[in-house]
Amino acid sequence: MAALKRSAPWAARNADGAIALGLAIVVGVLGIMPDEIFGTQGDEIQRQLVTAATLVILALVATALLRDRARQAPVEKTITSGALAELPVRLARLEEIETLAHSTRRALDSLQLVRVLGSRQEIAQSHAEARRDTTRWSFKGGTGTYLRAVTLPECVAAARKDKRHLRVSVEIIDPANAEVCETYAHYRRSLSDAPDGTGETWTTDRARKESYATILAAFWHRQRYGLLDIEVGLSSTMTTFRWDLSSTRLIMTVEDPNMAMTALADTFYYENCDTELRLSMEQARRVPLEMYKKVPLGDEPTIEEVQELFERIGVPLPRSYNGRDVVDIARKALRALDPYA
Repeated sequence: MAALKRSAPWAARNADGAIALGLAIVVGVLGIMPDEIFGTQGDEIQRQLVTAATLVILALVATALLRDRARQAPVEKTITSGALAELPVRLARLEEIETLAHSTRRALDSLQLVRVLGSRQEIAQSHAEARRDTTRWSFKGGTGTYLRAVTLPECVAAARKDKRHLRVSVEIIDPANAEVCETYAHYRRSLSDAPDGTGETWTTDRARKESYATILAAFWHRQRYGLLDIEVGLSSTMTTFRWDLSSTRLIMTVEDPNMAMTALADTFYYENCDTELRLSMEQARRVPLEMYKKVPLGDEPTIEEVQELFERIGVPLPRSYNGRDVVDIARKALRALDPYA
């Protein structure tokens, strides 16, 4: 009874199929029964029963097929006239959505201003990646100590190895401007009065010598690599940031050696900082680097060569400087220590 109750709903939904199945079973049973069961004319009666049942089964099968087709017709019509008809439109909309998603992703990447670097290792790695295969470098900062110690020598060495052109722009504080040198030294001392990575503390005289050393280094490298185009600008104002911009990325550092910001090329922040550095350089006092041929410097510049260089370019050394001060400037120019090592 339980089995009948479970099968009754199915039989009601599929009555024609159920009857056809039942008749097929009956016909099968009749076909295998002995002829004697049906009497003297058992063979004829058996054959008539099987034939009649077979016709009924075929009729039921045909009815089931027609019913299924009648049921499927509205569905097929809906599919063909609805979903399939709208498929080209939907595909076009899908393509538009994909294009919009791509544009949105690109816009979001461009609007991502900076990525924060939180350790010396990350900052050093970012600088190394920026120097790799770059054809340009723009710097704006205080006196360019790290630029002289690491960036400029390594960029020039890589460019010389590949025999490619290198364009460098450097903007530092004006060593002839005592006020800005004092302001910069006071700012550095206010953050830390301990010696930095070079072993020196910041004074007005040190700030002045570091800037002189950067100018000297620019001339020295320019004279030794013909594919180097370098310009130096002297600013009468100081900045608390240091910008280093290569062909591939921008790195903005501060006095904290464990904190920096970086942005990749072709992003919103990179492009605007590039514009800022260009305009700032245009307002700075230019050092006439084009005179590099007129004042040759030896591999180890002498005191006389250094003094003559600064006289000829219009940035004379203070009269109070003696030979030891000039040697100190030359040492800082060509053997600068990495302040973050």
